[in-house]
Amino acid sequence: MTDTAVAKQPVPTARQLVWRRRRQAVARNWLLYRHNRQGIVGLGVMVFFIVLALVSPLLVSPADIEPATAQGIPNSPPYSGYPLGTDNFGRSVLDLVIVGSRISLLVGITATLVAVFLGATIGVISGYYGGTRLDTGLNAVTNWFLVIPWLVLAIVLSAILGASVWIIIVVIGVTSWAQPARLIRAQALSVRERPYVERARVLGCSDRTIVARHILPNVAPVIFANAILTVAVAILTETTLSILGLGDATAISWGVVIEQAFSAGAMTNGYWWWLVPPGVAIVCVTLAFTMCGYALDEVLNPKLRR
Repeated sequence: MTDTAVAKQPVPTARQLVWRRRRQAVARNWLLYRHNRQGIVGLGVMVFFIVLALVSPLLVSPADIEPATAQGIPNSPPYSGYPLGTDNFGRSVLDLVIVGSRISLLVGITATLVAVFLGATIGVISGYYGGTRLDTGLNAVTNWFLVIPWLVLAIVLSAILGASVWIIIVVIGVTSWAQPARLIRAQALSVRERPYVERARVLGCSDRTIVARHILPNVAPVIFANAILTVAVAILTETTLSILGLGDATAISWGVVIEQAFSAGAMTNGYWWWLVPPGVAIVCVTLAFTMCGYALDEVLNPKLRR
């Protein structure tokens, strides 16, 4: 290659170099993730249920889950046309599980976004200003939420605010942010002591610039890994609230299906087909998100790599 050809090659800008390095990092982490067996299994199960929730309106019509228009035999075990049996209204349990995936995943993912946003904001601010009065105050609030039993606090808030899907999302988000905030704060405390952060501070960069360009990119892997783990906790919390009668009875979720089964005496009458499918779905989804979370933690944390 001649000197003229080398000179004609465009010189990448600083932004282009940054994005190139980020793409290389993503490709490198994906290569590590692919070799994690539990991560691949969890990812497959998670994608299956997410796709199921997205296409559920195409698989089940509103008339199929309306008690007045249900055409099945009430409280029947699996038979032709109803592979998972029916409930006390004659609705297909399979249809209820498919439709319930939408609300359960909606609550789990949206509540996680609320919890991670609160946890990341408070954790980054507390870690960056570590040792100050602001850090002491935020740390005290975080400790208060960690000490109080989250289930009791969620029950109280649900009973006061009411039972609707969006209120349940807010309640779960407000009661689940403390643990991510503690982990993110610890990471932010470590990052702020690194030389490039000190150099940026000496050069006169504002706190907002340092946090946006140096702190957040380095704590992002911790935020992402904790977000995956928090989804499982949020889904279990929604299920618990629904079983206790604090969920939105007008929106079908896996927890609501189980609560309706308990209320109709499915446990005492031996209607196992009504209880087992939504319970299995909850276990599979929570395990899938948990497996993905632990796999991501191993990929993003060099100390945990084998």
